[in-house]
Amino acid sequence: MQAAAEAFIAELKHWRDIRGKSQSKLAREVGYTPSYVSKVEGGQLPASEEFANLADDALQAGGAIRRAFRDIVKHGHPVAPHPASNGEDSHTTNLIVEHEDTTLHYDGHVYRATQRRRLYNDSPDPVTRYLIRISVDRYPGDPERSNRHYRENPLTWEEIGLSASLDGEPLTWRVKHDRDAFKELWLLFDQSPLYPGESSWLEYSYTVTDEKWGSWFQRAVRLPTQRMSVRLDFPAEIDPTVWGTETTMTAEGGPLRTPIRRTEGGGRRIYSWSTEDPPLHARYRLEWKFRQRPDLEESQQVTETMPEAKASERMRAVGVVQEGDPILAKTARRFDLPAEAEDARRVVAELVSACERAATVHVFGKGMGMAAPQIGIDRAAAIVRTPDGESITLFNPQIVEESPDTDEQYEGCLSFFDVRGKVPRPLAISVEHTDIDGTERITIFERGLARLVAHEVDHLHGQLYRSRMREGVEPIPVSEYRGTGSGWKYGSP
Repeated sequence: MQAAAEAFIAELKHWRDIRGKSQSKLAREVGYTPSYVSKVEGGQLPASEEFANLADDALQAGGAIRRAFRDIVKHGHPVAPHPASNGEDSHTTNLIVEHEDTTLHYDGHVYRATQRRRLYNDSPDPVTRYLIRISVDRYPGDPERSNRHYRENPLTWEEIGLSASLDGEPLTWRVKHDRDAFKELWLLFDQSPLYPGESSWLEYSYTVTDEKWGSWFQRAVRLPTQRMSVRLDFPAEIDPTVWGTETTMTAEGGPLRTPIRRTEGGGRRIYSWSTEDPPLHARYRLEWKFRQRPDLEESQQVTETMPEAKASERMRAVGVVQEGDPILAKTARRFDLPAEAEDARRVVAELVSACERAATVHVFGKGMGMAAPQIGIDRAAAIVRTPDGESITLFNPQIVEESPDTDEQYEGCLSFFDVRGKVPRPLAISVEHTDIDGTERITIFERGLARLVAHEVDHLHGQLYRSRMREGVEPIPVSEYRGTGSGWKYGSP
């Protein structure tokens, strides 16, 4: 019974992701509330047959969602009726974020984050508290260094200077978790509850110095959200530049789907970004560098401050672990999916961010890849970007079959990027891997993509391409390599 219900939820999420529809958008199309869809997908509310049929049609699932629902009925799982036509839902619902707006202001030493959320209570009960998180990472991509830094310099409540209000009325709070680089607390508004059907603006602000704040800011969609906007406000004199990445519920990552806008005035440079109906569990990460701040450590500033640096030093500076680190010689720890889905998405967000940083210091004409051990994370996850910009995410991958036909081409590794080595690889490989929802599948990769994927799979099994090279063949210095910026060389298929 439980397995059938979980299979239905997985099928619904799968088709919603395939069609690129948020919970809010699907809800509008089938005549339900976003919180109803959220509750169904969270396993807190059994779906109605009408909802399953309408969702199957809206998502063009070809009957897959209907079949999964019939399996629930077959196994005797209770089925909920459609919400009442008078607008009173027969289910318990959640908060909805009508608009989340965040401003991050930097004065050259201190960051101040101000977050405003327009909350709508779509539940039958008053809401009297709201959970918020404050998380910092001074050295993204180098978790050991960050952990050591915060053990020696923990983030304190005194320096944060937290303030919070609901519709302008000050709020108190209760701490849930207090760690060196992570704070979690309940904002309390039991004196002025948010009643069913009402909306209010929740606002809170805090400060962190740049000694404890890395050059990134991330927003995660944890509640059904209709609109999200972010503004980064920097001094123009330090010449900031900003880029962004997005990771969805399926753990696929890539550039933001909407552009970041830049304006200047009054000695400030402001970057603004917004999106409509972001999918639940999506993560949006904005990163930056200050081209006129050579005093900041090179882990944050790379391209302009290290023009003559060796390739390996540039990669080290953007957070890529270099050859000799023990983590590159061990088999990465597998994910238990879907139980560890949240951890898996977090790792992919870090990988996407690291790829974006690496792309600022090198042109990858053949595509590129990054494995979690290369950014200091001992988990079996990797991403591959094709020369055409397609992004492939792999969890727990292992090669189960190789074609007998092989070729030999030069490869580069971000973990020892001063050389290039000729590596024989099969022209096609079959890779067994796990989806974020726990589904195991086998995917076939060919030619250049097979080479990229095989390289990353090797990383997850503690192997560098040096061990794949023919006996007697050595890598050549990058200065002698003539293939930078060009694609893979293959004849006609």
